[in-house]
Amino acid sequence: MAAKVLAIVLAGGEGKRLMPLTTDRAKPAVPFGGMYRMVDFVLSNLANAGYLKIVVLTQYKSHSLDRHITQTWRMSTMLGNYVTPVPAQQRRGPWWFAGSADAIYQSFNLINDEQPDHVIVFGADHIYRMDPRQMVEDHIASGAGVTVAGIRQPLSTADQFGVIEVGEDGRRIRAFREKPTDAIGLPDAPDQIYASMGNYVFTTGALCDAVERDAEDKTSKHDMGGSIIPMLVERGEANVYDFKDNEVPGSTDRDRGYWRDVGTLDSFYDAHMDLINVHPVFNLYNFEWPIYSNQPPYPPAKFVHQWGERVGRAVGSMVSPGAVISGSLVENSIVSPRVKVHSWAHVDGAVLMDGVEIGRHAVVRRAILDKNVFVPEGVEIGVDLEKDRQRYTVSDNGIVVIGKGQRVEP
Repeated sequence: MAAKVLAIVLAGGEGKRLMPLTTDRAKPAVPFGGMYRMVDFVLSNLANAGYLKIVVLTQYKSHSLDRHITQTWRMSTMLGNYVTPVPAQQRRGPWWFAGSADAIYQSFNLINDEQPDHVIVFGADHIYRMDPRQMVEDHIASGAGVTVAGIRQPLSTADQFGVIEVGEDGRRIRAFREKPTDAIGLPDAPDQIYASMGNYVFTTGALCDAVERDAEDKTSKHDMGGSIIPMLVERGEANVYDFKDNEVPGSTDRDRGYWRDVGTLDSFYDAHMDLINVHPVFNLYNFEWPIYSNQPPYPPAKFVHQWGERVGRAVGSMVSPGAVISGSLVENSIVSPRVKVHSWAHVDGAVLMDGVEIGRHAVVRRAILDKNVFVPEGVEIGVDLEKDRQRYTVSDNGIVVIGKGQRVEP
């Protein structure tokens, strides 16, 4: 008989480093790739794998996220399946989640209701494809209390990640450290380390015991990666799962093993640029392992006008339904639904979210425009960064970011 598995998705992150995109929404609800929200990637991985009992723990500015999940992620109730957002219920006292481990502690009723053999605990704000069945099978075979997904990264980048250090067998975790400057390479690859992906599979008893013990520790940060995993490592109950061993149906050599933590504006922008190569670094066109989302009844994208330089065209770009490219040029960009780019405008290297409108003769370069931003006629964005810094957010790498509904002055 197959093991009973409950999936818990941690989606309470505030996402301060993604401001202004998270001014009005939780980080997992931030739109991505034109048609999706960040949370759709982890939910699609779980659904494609057949794990259809999923709770999404929410907290920070969760309305947009709650609405998206409720409208999009509907399972067959006849078969007892569900995807449901769960806010902080204050079952343990009058306080909000104090950390990701506390979120699970306050949600023990969800585990008790399902009585699973194993619990998947995944984050909600990474961009990747993964077949979690293979990780669960590896976890069960190992007999470990927890299995942590690790992705190989150069040893020189260890100070950017939570690093998993393993024993000589390459499996048992002997240390779990945050951003160490003296990390040790892997037994089979001394120039590499395992970076934690923030994805865990627990044996239910091990999870509940560790979380209960952590709740009693008043000095703890009550964090999964910072508190629970080190506790189980110290007990010798933690194994690593090598992400390179995960085989996703339909994946190519180019996009196999892709994983991005889009925690900053620059990494968010770079992950979008990964989508639009001729042979994309991350391939949204893998129909064997689709990314699901809400698909409103928008008409097909439209390209109009062909007179001199007034030609509606898009090159090296992804254009979503409901968009109108009218006598303008769009290059190397992501165009979301209901976007309008008017005549003689030029958009290059931009992420345009739902409802953005670009006026005639306007120029937008290397920018992220959140929902419903209107760029007036003739305005230039991303051309004079010093001028842009006075009015908008500009990332370390020079990406101009304009928040949801923000007014753009002529």
